[in-house]
Amino acid sequence: MPIKKIKNMPNKAWVVTVDMGYGHQRAAHPLSDIAEDGIITANNYKGIPKKDKDIWVNSKGIYEFISRFKKVPFLGDKIFEIYDKFQAIPKFYPKRDLSKPNIQLKQIYRLFEESCWGQDLITRLSEKPLPLVTTFFVTAFMAEHYGYPGEIYCVATDTDVSRTWVPLDPKNSRINYFAPNRRVVDRLKLYGVKEDKIFLTGFPLPTENVGKNLEIVKKDLGQRLINLDPDKFYISQYEKTLRHHLGAKLIKKSVRPLTITFAVGGAGAQRELGATIMKSLKKKIISGEIILNLVAGTHLVVNQYFKDQVKELELSLYLNKGVNVLFDRNKYKFFSRFNKILRKTDILWTKPSELSFYCALGIPIITAPPIGSQEVFNQRWLRTIGGGIKEEEPQYVNEWLSDWLESGWLAEAAMQGFLEAPKFGTHNIEKIIFHQYDKTKKVETVLQY
Repeated sequence: MPIKKIKNMPNKAWVVTVDMGYGHQRAAHPLSDIAEDGIITANNYKGIPKKDKDIWVNSKGIYEFISRFKKVPFLGDKIFEIYDKFQAIPKFYPKRDLSKPNIQLKQIYRLFEESCWGQDLITRLSEKPLPLVTTFFVTAFMAEHYGYPGEIYCVATDTDVSRTWVPLDPKNSRINYFAPNRRVVDRLKLYGVKEDKIFLTGFPLPTENVGKNLEIVKKDLGQRLINLDPDKFYISQYEKTLRHHLGAKLIKKSVRPLTITFAVGGAGAQRELGATIMKSLKKKIISGEIILNLVAGTHLVVNQYFKDQVKELELSLYLNKGVNVLFDRNKYKFFSRFNKILRKTDILWTKPSELSFYCALGIPIITAPPIGSQEVFNQRWLRTIGGGIKEEEPQYVNEWLSDWLESGWLAEAAMQGFLEAPKFGTHNIEKIIFHQYDKTKKVETVLQY
């Protein structure tokens, strides 16, 4: 289908995110090629007023503290449960009008009125009114509230979203939404967002893992399937279908040991789970059957914890061989290194965060316990499309993982994620920002899914 292009349209946009966990910055990273002056971090840009900085620091600090505090027996769960109610996603059925603002949303707008929170950032960006795309709802609200003269786009970063993602008056809002899946499209409508302000794009995945015409993801998946299905239980049953989608890229012989990547969340939670996995798989790591990547992210404490556990389990000789610890102080360098590791990853084990969308890369996801309402919905979505499987007792992974491999379940999950999850989010978002699509057609029929 031909793409309609508008002459002299800029090929740059303001890409705005927040440093709050990994999800919002991970979603922004694939858009770095179109980012004017690089990706802007709304809570930590050069020249940010102290009063704005203080508001951001307080909100981020509360989230990270409660996420870490959750592991405290009994009390941690109770405190987190109370906190999570303020950002909970309501039941979808029965379908009803959910446009009434919640308490959290009202507090955000009160800060705009009382403290002019975010006005400095929007004033700076308004000097050059490029399309503004943000991966956090608050910065989209700021742009609209302070009269940003350009177009405003907001990227939803979970498989379902709370009412807080939508402004006080959604029916008259200028904000356009990029929905990562169909449920978010329908949810935004229930919140009162007009249909013409919602674009079904998919989550923005790293282009270095997708490739032009899916060349990279198909190649990686073709190599991955044989590791996930060593007895070819799944492959033999569906070889015709696999050949149709992957062609010659479906290989017959493994080229590496089974590789598992365990990733902690942005707040550094669940690091103990990584140690438990390593302990259970110790013999297989030593024998060379398995490579384990422990992703510490940007957390120095988690990085040291993983290395201490390697030493304690007497696996020091296998560090950077059978066991790898990924750490980088720079978040965007970390994302790039993580994306590179994913190309040789057979199984991704993580809590169901924004990484749930990475099942589209043909990587089966073993889900750790969700933290927060949005992750419960992410886990449900993964199970629904067949791209993820809930973890069994991690201390016995050395036993149940073998059973899963023999059954072909993980190979099936890899293929289901590839087939069912959207893969062209980054491409679709760029097309819409620069008006390179036919507005006379429904978005679902124009954009690649």
